[in-house]
Amino acid sequence: MTHEVTQLLAAIERGEPKAADQLLPVVYLELRRLAAQRLAKEAPGQTLEATALVHEAYLRLVDHGGTDLAQWDGRGHFFAAAAEAMRRILVEQARRKQRIKHGGQLVRVELADPDDSRENTQNELWDRIVEVDAALEKLASEDPLAANVVKLHYFSGLSLDEVGKLLGMSRASAYRQWTYARTWLKTEIDR
Repeated sequence: MTHEVTQLLAAIERGEPKAADQLLPVVYLELRRLAAQRLAKEAPGQTLEATALVHEAYLRLVDHGGTDLAQWDGRGHFFAAAAEAMRRILVEQARRKQRIKHGGQLVRVELADPDDSRENTQNELWDRIVEVDAALEKLASEDPLAANVVKLHYFSGLSLDEVGKLLGMSRASAYRQWTYARTWLKTEIDR
């Protein structure tokens, strides 16, 4: 699969219009797995499904107009871009759900136990997603490699071994970057 993805990405770069249509079936299962892993970490009440997340991310990655296809440096670059697209979609949805017009002021209450007061209400969880996104953007401006490790490991659900391979580093280096970035983000968010 790796070789086929690389060939299709090269064909897209050369401007072959049918290559973009051939790419989705090849990468779909892996993107769907990554999306499902990411959504499993989301707060209860998430209305976006893995299939919709994959399709939206893919549409953002590949322009079917045929004139504005992205330039990919290989499989790793493509999946890093897919992870970023999924992250942005989830952040946009969190921001949308915070808006009053979309019920942002409302608190979700389970019908089974309406007196149940939870530590983390749905609104607090959406706020946290936006907070993490802002901190991650700041980290990306200071240390792009550490930010990429976070995006691939946390938002895409890749193991640190897979992240290391995609970014051309050892698992130990990926783990060090992950540990550093996680500490940096916690410090930034807790300010």
